[in-house]
Amino acid sequence: MFMFSRSICCAKLNQLSTFETLFSNLKLRPYATPLIGPLQTCESRIYSREKAEYANVNWDELGFALTKTDYMYVMNITEEEQKFFNGTLTRFGNIEMCPSSGILNYGQGLFEGLKAYRKEDEGILLFRPQENALRMKIGADRMCMPSPTVDQFIDAVKKTVLANKRWVPPYGRGSLYVRPLLMGTGRNLGVKPSSDYTFLVYASPVGNYHKGDLNLMVEDNVRRAIPGGTGGIKAVTNYSPVYKPLTEAKAKGFSDLLFLDASTGSNIEEGSACNIFILKGNVISTPTTHGTILPGITRKSIMEIASDFGYQVEERAIPIKEVFDAEEIFCTGTAMVVKSVASITYQGKRIEYKLGAETLAQKLHATLTGIQTGLIEDKLGWTMLID
Repeated sequence: MFMFSRSICCAKLNQLSTFETLFSNLKLRPYATPLIGPLQTCESRIYSREKAEYANVNWDELGFALTKTDYMYVMNITEEEQKFFNGTLTRFGNIEMCPSSGILNYGQGLFEGLKAYRKEDEGILLFRPQENALRMKIGADRMCMPSPTVDQFIDAVKKTVLANKRWVPPYGRGSLYVRPLLMGTGRNLGVKPSSDYTFLVYASPVGNYHKGDLNLMVEDNVRRAIPGGTGGIKAVTNYSPVYKPLTEAKAKGFSDLLFLDASTGSNIEEGSACNIFILKGNVISTPTTHGTILPGITRKSIMEIASDFGYQVEERAIPIKEVFDAEEIFCTGTAMVVKSVASITYQGKRIEYKLGAETLAQKLHATLTGIQTGLIEDKLGWTMLID
């Protein structure tokens, strides 16, 4: 019976000459193994997958901190070369560089952040890695650095994830956070672009970025970014300047800061590592990314999902006074995904917002994570199956 059904299928497919070619044209997924048996036909294919191996980790206790995994990916370029090539996987560990390297002396470096998710069938999905690759290229141009091509970036991420696949948490219990780094590593004493560069990718399993309620304090003195600066790219120098006010805010019981624009000090911009949205009626507003705000990939995705939900989504300058009468406020980012803001405190005044399962933030979170983990059909082509 199997031979009979095979011959019918081959006739319909221009008399393909081999059994292997037949299955190739059926576009089997890379991880799938066809089961050869009497019930298999061209219309009904059955796949099997070996049970995944997992590292010895308490997945339920994961926070957002480094867990050392097995491998990292390294690719170098020297002054004599014009582009990156011949990257390799190596055991995860410390790296060596000259004390006068550009990254150590002048902060000539960029980083990206993206996640790999485990599906229910234990396959592994990446979420929009091409967007991270393109954002790194834009940042590299601003920082006068060469960058890997989009294909090189994605290939490096894939190889890093697959080499560390036992560290990808089980479905619904976290994700594998992937951190690509681009660094000036040449021996430069003067203030100038580095002669040599290193592109490095490592990974760590992570859980929730903020496990409790998200209570923000508006920072009224320190500005996170200035017009003409590097606030719109993921430069390594963007983050350490916020450590002092952030540490002080956390000592007062706040989760994070909400920064204001440097030009007027009256418009909200973003948190220390997240974008912000406000909801009023059917309108969702978020600050415009005009060079001082990072164009988050989660931000971009949430704007598309919210539009599909029927909301009017707008990018504009948002005066701080608008947080007083917002119905709901939420933050987005690769680390935190989507999270409701419980309260905002500004100049001693505290405003509280709606939380819980009925909030828009929760609905957006469920939809986005459903797409990221394969639970919801990805009609937008955002995910990439790599296992």
